Amino acid sequence: MSTEVKVPTLGESVSEATIGQWLKQPGETVALDEPIASLETDKVAIEVNAPVAGVLSQQLAAVGDTVTVSAIIAVIEEGAAGAAAPKAAAPAAAAPAPVAAAPVAAAPAAGESTDPAVLSPAVRRAVLEYGIDPATIKGTGKDGRITKEDVVAAAQTKAASGAPTVPAAVAAPANERREERVKMTRLRQTIAKRLKSAQENAALLTTFNDVDMSAVMEARNRFKDSFEKKHGVKLGFMSFFAKASVLALKDIPAVNAQIQGDEIVYHDYVDISVAVSAPNGLVVPVVRDVDKMSFAGIEKAIADYGKKAKEGSLTMADMTGGTFTISNGGVFGGLMSTPIINPPQSAVLGLHRIEDRPVVRNGQIVIRPMMYIALSYDHRIIDGREAVTALKTIKEAIEDPTRLLIDL
Repeated sequence: MSTEVKVPTLGESVSEATIGQWLKQPGETVALDEPIASLETDKVAIEVNAPVAGVLSQQLAAVGDTVTVSAIIAVIEEGAAGAAAPKAAAPAAAAPAPVAAAPVAAAPAAGESTDPAVLSPAVRRAVLEYGIDPATIKGTGKDGRITKEDVVAAAQTKAASGAPTVPAAVAAPANERREERVKMTRLRQTIAKRLKSAQENAALLTTFNDVDMSAVMEARNRFKDSFEKKHGVKLGFMSFFAKASVLALKDIPAVNAQIQGDEIVYHDYVDISVAVSAPNGLVVPVVRDVDKMSFAGIEKAIADYGKKAKEGSLTMADMTGGTFTISNGGVFGGLMSTPIINPPQSAVLGLHRIEDRPVVRNGQIVIRPMMYIALSYDHRIIDGREAVTALKTIKEAIEDPTRLLIDL
């Protein structure tokens, strides 16, 4: 008996997606509710699960194809009858791949081949760049698939052991030049459009300050073990900055507001979008009601989103809304940046790396762990005085965390 696999509901106002990866190939057995394909929408990746157990007999769309909700993209043969399905069944029999589609196969599941030909484009480029044999990498992605982060970690381990990490391309003749064309994912296209739109439609300006991290680092080092033991999550810096941001947004409501048409919408709640890195690009899931959350609640929410982003399991609901954004470029070593707001929000806080620098305290030059922080804002709604005051409030709360306890 044949069962059709259809594109599921993708979320409010989302009617189409792109085939990002086929996780199962024709002839392979599938279990009930096992992911067989990954779809890319404007915001997140969504997996298509098998409605029945059996054997995947046909793929009716190719990687890169645009499909609509309820469209049939595959056929599964149920039960023993499906076991006779030919393993060599040609994919995309009913829907030939577009000329511009990148010739990329699905990423391997646990136990499958890790030949570069079946890795995702980002992983394949990383493998070539770092000169790592994918067969030696243990995938941490869903179903054991190799992610770009796995390749980078393997390269770092190899470098630490003293082994050379020369990419295979280096051995090519000196006069040989190569190019690879990979179609932009739907998510990357959306990111590009939104960032460009923010530059064109908002009056962007950035104000800077620096923060002495001594007090927060001391508090974190003092309580991190007991905090993790009690709450089951590590105490990081993001919860401190989220709490400090709440103080600033409550004091300066314009920084937490949005322009809608010819009106300004002020919020009496704080939903913070936290920028996290996902395999397909930067995403900003929303931690809701941060003003009512504890440090542990904030850390747990951020940790959960980070895990879901790595697995590619963020939902549309996770990404919807947000009144303010925090982006931490410091985890990648960034010293200073001018972050771009996340429309329709009006401001974004950029965090950067911590480094020891000489500063003057009480007339003496001393060494302190310092961080540059930046607040980019829409000058149409936020005045310079308000932006500077908000950033100064965040700075003061971080330098004296007691303010976070007494709401000062």
